[in-house]
Amino acid sequence: MAARKFLLADPAKPEGSDNPHTREKIVDALTELMAEGERLTHDAVAARANISRRTIYRYFPDQTSLRAAVWARLGPEGGIPATLEDLLGGMAERFANFDRKAATMTVAMASAEGRAIRNVMKPERVAAWRAMFDERVAALREPDRTRAIAVIQLIGTGLAWREMRDQWDMEAEGMTVACRWAIETLLADLERRGSRPLSEGPAS
Repeated sequence: MAARKFLLADPAKPEGSDNPHTREKIVDALTELMAEGERLTHDAVAARANISRRTIYRYFPDQTSLRAAVWARLGPEGGIPATLEDLLGGMAERFANFDRKAATMTVAMASAEGRAIRNVMKPERVAAWRAMFDERVAALREPDRTRAIAVIQLIGTGLAWREMRDQWDMEAEGMTVACRWAIETLLADLERRGSRPLSEGPAS
């Protein structure tokens, strides 16, 4: 009877406490695999961390949770900015954080696995950026509202960091100056343009 119960139990959710050291060791293994461009599977993480596959499943029961754990490690302290002040005021530290994790971030920005990792956070990211800028684009019609928010988001995130680092040899300080200027310029344009479509070019 006991054997039958074991066979029917969910192997992804064994009993046991949450050990912070074990969790950290698993996320370390995930980050190493990501930096090497490897696919993030429970088997690969178990082998790299020297921890049983069953334990990996207990902490991260599916592919989505594995990917979310990597992005939590790579992403900015405090998560997605909630206000314009958070975005601009924290930009230097966010870019410096990416610099410190450059090997893994570069793969995360360029690989199929990295794209899947970023997309785990897509609903939360889109909602946060819309909330941050909805008032500033309120006079525009769709799809211009979405276009305006999307380009500001692009300038303030890891994709901009990657291109300025790889193509222009910039570090966090220079990136921050450039990106703050670009975002503030776009916001000033939005304030002047009212409901004029973006296709008409910059507001005079």
